[in-house]
Amino acid sequence: MLKDKDSAAIVAVTDMNRARQFYETTLGLPLVSGDENVMQFETGSTALVVYRSDYAGSNKANAVVWGVGAEIETIVADLKAKGVVFEHYKDMDLQGDVHIAGDFKMVWFKDPDGNILHLNNM
Repeated sequence: MLKDKDSAAIVAVTDMNRARQFYETTLGLPLVSGDENVMQFETGSTALVVYRSDYAGSNKANAVVWGVGAEIETIVADLKAKGVVFEHYKDMDLQGDVHIAGDFKMVWFKDPDGNILHLNNM
């Protein structure tokens, strides 16, 4: 039924201006459309929808994941230079800000509302 249909990530935020600054400037996502309640950003061949909600940041799991391949260290360095702070989790091997599990590399960071965003080398 849905296997041939596109999907998009959707993230709740409390402050649309602050979210636009983060997603457009810090993460470098082009704004496709938007108003004071909903924005859509381009991310690869899909979209990231950001909307205003009083429940923003209440999800304690990954909200969005990007598979960035071999560019993970470069992207992490670029984001860190823009002030992004990465999460460090216990009981996982950590090299700098990148968690390592065999050949799998991953990082987590939060948007200004505390939504958990994830990058990996897949």
